[in-house]
Amino acid sequence: MSLTTHSSQDRVFTILGIETSCDETAAAVIRLCGDKTEVLSSIIDSQIARHAPFGGVVPEIAARAHVDSIDGVIAAAMTAAGLRYSELDGIAATAGPGLVGGVMVGLSAGKAMSLGLNLPLMAVNHLEGHAVSARLEADVPYPFLLLLTSGGHCQLLEVRGIGQCLRLGTTIDDAAGEAFDKIAKTLGLAYPGGPALEQLAVGGDPDRYPLPRALLGRDGCDFSFSGLKTAAARIAITLSEDPQRRDLAAGVQAAIARQLAERTERAMLQYGQGLTSGDKRFVVAGGVAANRVVRAALQAACAKHGFSFAAPALRYCTDNAAMIALAGAERLRLGLIDGLDVAARPRWPLDAAAALDQPIHKLSRKGAKA
Repeated sequence: MSLTTHSSQDRVFTILGIETSCDETAAAVIRLCGDKTEVLSSIIDSQIARHAPFGGVVPEIAARAHVDSIDGVIAAAMTAAGLRYSELDGIAATAGPGLVGGVMVGLSAGKAMSLGLNLPLMAVNHLEGHAVSARLEADVPYPFLLLLTSGGHCQLLEVRGIGQCLRLGTTIDDAAGEAFDKIAKTLGLAYPGGPALEQLAVGGDPDRYPLPRALLGRDGCDFSFSGLKTAAARIAITLSEDPQRRDLAAGVQAAIARQLAERTERAMLQYGQGLTSGDKRFVVAGGVAANRVVRAALQAACAKHGFSFAAPALRYCTDNAAMIALAGAERLRLGLIDGLDVAARPRWPLDAAAALDQPIHKLSRKGAKA
């Protein structure tokens, strides 16, 4: 149950953040004072080596690895920050969305520390962590237009503040990062596939192979990458030489960047109506935000429509606990704290009203997207 108390803009908040939503066990300590954030530590224990033989994340392996690592990662974050536990003002832990077994590990650790240290607990939406990640090292005031694009999520959102997100568009099938990873796997690239595909694409001809352009002429700001993924996979199995594979990788990367930019431009036209140039702020966050071609396409869109461009530092694009700690600090500053009965959630939309009104994942569907 969430409790709302008074707001405190001037107080300094020192928060421990815990992130375990997928395949990285992370803990971080940040200090928030006004609009200034200082990252005192950020520790990440990656599970890439454990999942690489399977070509993707295995939920059971991820959950067990989180159990093995969580205590040590938290201790390392506190040591790196040079703080005692008594100097913390609160505990922030990811409560979803994500692989629920892993989420439960981090949230349980956060609950235990909250209880044992008598500190407030902030159960953070992982997507809200990404939403504020650009604010870790830059002055990015609310509101702003956000493209959240990662392995599991692809959404355009109007971010008015903590707990105030309006969904403008979302993927109707696969996320951009999922397309990167699965096409990379078809090309025989090592896990994680997204960075490997970006590296392979260097010097390739993006126009060599015809690839579909999804949702052309369709109103709204939704995304679709399923058709691109299927078409690229069919081409990939026919290729045997590196120059051909390089050209396909370049084409896939360009197609993903183009769609992200096209749909973002639609959102800019919708969001920017009536705003002055100083209020037109655009942020891209999530793992795909680290891709150089994607960033360049989005920066061009911003220049075209008069928006400022902001993105987290590369180390904060992928999953990390500093963004969770910052979201927790902003929630604590507003008096938004949670009880120990808060539950881990495999799905947790930032805009619950939009998710109910226009559901993407329907109960009648079967498989991963159900």
